[in-house]
Amino acid sequence: MTKTALIAGASGGIGLELARIHASKGDNLVLVARRGARLAEVKSELESKFKVSIYNIVKDLSVKDAAKEVFDEVKKQNIIIDYLINNAGFGDFGLFAKSNWEKQVGMINLNITALTQLTWLFLPEIISRGEGKILNVSSLAAFQPGPTMSVYFASKAFVLSFSEALNNEVRDKGITVTALCPGSTESNFHAVVLGDPKLVRKRKMMTAKEVAEIGYRAMMKGKPVVIPGLKNSFLVFASRFAPRELVVKMVRKIQGEKNFYKI
Repeated sequence: MTKTALIAGASGGIGLELARIHASKGDNLVLVARRGARLAEVKSELESKFKVSIYNIVKDLSVKDAAKEVFDEVKKQNIIIDYLINNAGFGDFGLFAKSNWEKQVGMINLNITALTQLTWLFLPEIISRGEGKILNVSSLAAFQPGPTMSVYFASKAFVLSFSEALNNEVRDKGITVTALCPGSTESNFHAVVLGDPKLVRKRKMMTAKEVAEIGYRAMMKGKPVVIPGLKNSFLVFASRFAPRELVVKMVRKIQGEKNFYKI
């Protein structure tokens, strides 16, 4: 039986690669993103290559009630969602006291509120069918505070905690919730945060495709948490044994070198 995945933040990066993976498996898609023209290109590419059905919803999920509007549109189209993938998110760089408040609110609305509301809206129907999977894209940033990106790091900590708790609540109902926690990933995320891609320190990063493949496999296996890359896993493990004050200082030093964590 053909299944359908809803992917929020599907116009680029990890979300786009997850869309490609699901389409390659024969899954139909509901793609959600702000960039309508880009979504149209993705729809054309994947429908042509994989012969699947794709329904696009152009929506800025950082806007109040946008998640509910997405849910209502899906219901209107009589589409049943088997896989819910909450990938939409963005970050900001700088001291919190000097930050733009509207940008911070938008980040909270997108990274936390929209993710939580989409899950709350779709989960009851998934539970009623006794099967389904949710993938919430968190970050390596979820495991420690992040000076100069304080709200972003905190929002990803919420995603991780929420996902682990929810997985415990629904696992006995045949549902699994997975938190994907990648480190720095090749994408336009850094350029958007910094406003200039040249400011990003050149170093080896995992590709969005690599991260998406790891996330997809973890979701299908029902793993609660997955951290792509042995080095990233080691960093998380090591941070558990270091004093919190030291961890925060180390993150501040890394942030000062423009080496960011990516959703």
